[in-house]
Amino acid sequence: MSVPPGQSPTSPAPSDPKAVNRARFELELEFVQALANPYYLHSLAQQNIFEQPAFVNYLKYLLYWKEKDYARFLHYPHALHHLELLQQPQFRADMKKDEFLRDYLQQKQFDHWRTWRDPKYANPAENTSPSEEDSADKPAPVT
Repeated sequence: MSVPPGQSPTSPAPSDPKAVNRARFELELEFVQALANPYYLHSLAQQNIFEQPAFVNYLKYLLYWKEKDYARFLHYPHALHHLELLQQPQFRADMKKDEFLRDYLQQKQFDHWRTWRDPKYANPAENTSPSEEDSADKPAPVT
């Protein structure tokens, strides 16, 4: 069986709209999730991809991923935050020239992943028990 030119053996036939839509969905999902990686953003900026008007329009188009019907498929929620930041020309320009911004985004992302399920980071004011508060006001017993 021969494969038509321009089509890979695994790509869906153009006549099957469900398969074409699924392939597009998966491709866009993978790309949006890649935006969660600050090093990937920095690489795109270094290659001047963010300066191309067609790419900027594509980033605007991808904002539909913020809707809950689509966002539920994302494994990396930071991708949506970065997608929102990429809508700003100043952020795109800063990503190109500033490695500090890349490292800052990575550190914030790491801190979030490290602490987001730990109850002691949820609300620090609620995490002190009454016995701890009382003992903080009293001097330690002398033995």
